[in-house]
Amino acid sequence: MINLFEYQNKEALPDSFDELEVFLDSIWKRREKSSYYTEEQADKIEVQQFVQFLHKTREVKSNKYVGVILFEGQRINLLPKIFYDPMVTYTEAHTQGMQQHMLWWLSYCKKIKFPNYQTALGDHKSDFFEVLIYLFAKYTKKLLSNAIYQQYEEVSNELGYIKGRLNTSTYINENIARGRWHKLNCTYDAFELDNKFNRIIKYVANLLFRNTTSSENKKYLREILFILDEVSDVRATAEECASIQFNPMFGDFETVRDYCSLFLTNCISFNYKQDLKLFAFLLPMEYVFEDFIFGFIEREVKEVQAKAQVSSTYLDREEAFALRPDLLLKVGERKVIADTKYKIVYSDEKDPKKGISQADLYQMLAYAVRFNTDEIILFYPNTVHSYQEQVSEVLIEDELAGGKLVKVKAFQLPIFNNSQLVKDEGRGLKFAEMFEETKEALAKKLTEIFSSPTY
Repeated sequence: MINLFEYQNKEALPDSFDELEVFLDSIWKRREKSSYYTEEQADKIEVQQFVQFLHKTREVKSNKYVGVILFEGQRINLLPKIFYDPMVTYTEAHTQGMQQHMLWWLSYCKKIKFPNYQTALGDHKSDFFEVLIYLFAKYTKKLLSNAIYQQYEEVSNELGYIKGRLNTSTYINENIARGRWHKLNCTYDAFELDNKFNRIIKYVANLLFRNTTSSENKKYLREILFILDEVSDVRATAEECASIQFNPMFGDFETVRDYCSLFLTNCISFNYKQDLKLFAFLLPMEYVFEDFIFGFIEREVKEVQAKAQVSSTYLDREEAFALRPDLLLKVGERKVIADTKYKIVYSDEKDPKKGISQADLYQMLAYAVRFNTDEIILFYPNTVHSYQEQVSEVLIEDELAGGKLVKVKAFQLPIFNNSQLVKDEGRGLKFAEMFEETKEALAKKLTEIFSSPTY
């Protein structure tokens, strides 16, 4: 097992990984497009951006993605850089603690739909990928055992009577011309088990069954496949999954759809001549952090109204340069712009820039001018090395606005708890219970930020 932290450590590249870079390049070009892959530059890059291969030193290094890569029976864990400590020898308990935090962050995300937030882990080991499979398989098996989803689909069959509409041309050419006048070729709506949604579930279950190493997961997935045995084996895509809507009668199936969308959007599966095999579940961490903060504020900080990625404002008259602040917040009568910056910042009292980069400051000033607000917040994550309690503040005097002051404040948010990284307390607990202490600390910090009388 190899642990790689975003842009931090390097590890020796095993000889058996010689084909990995070629596979990842191929997969990068065919990856599913999602809300995280809408940037123009991402579409133009031809070489994969998942990991770096340092050929001179025969080493591998992580980029901005977190998750897991399984290749030829070996595992690469791609972990958030905020957990990295070069002085620590990471054990399996450390890795599981980090991955539990990643799952907790996902539980608040809105772009990446991580459903069934209240589910307990049972006695299952808290491996990031295996837990995701466990949550999906357990919930889906239980739901399908009680009710299988059926829907009306248009089918064509030969019948002894007219049902729906008669396909006249087919009936004349295929039936009457061959003396089979008594068989009527009809198209009609039928209440089918073999429908698009069940085909998606079966495809995802097969995909996960081939890649899980947990006997418990295999058991649940095997039961799902048995229930859906009469459903066709068809390849599914995240786009197809997103197009499925349910009426209130089948509301419980929305959770299954969201799990399928999660796997189809972020999973990579590749077989080369049925020999070399690769599977990966990868997420861009900078967007996970942004999505997590928005979802957390919306759910846990009730006095704040939040809107994400407001894109209707432009910097120029020709509307060529769109401004998209991460969060547009309404705190009482105040309008506040907040931007998440997934960067490692350090507490240095001698730093005149107070941890704020010049590029970030320019960006925030543009937001203040165009959104007509003098309150700007930058949110950074805490790290294993630092959590800055005090506020970093920069005051900008806008001479064009008669000397109006624009206040830019930067905060580190406690999005993880060091003491929870090596705890073995996840078994039998729900995520809400496991991270109650961390949730309360983050909610308290955000409430203090928004209610501060000096702000």
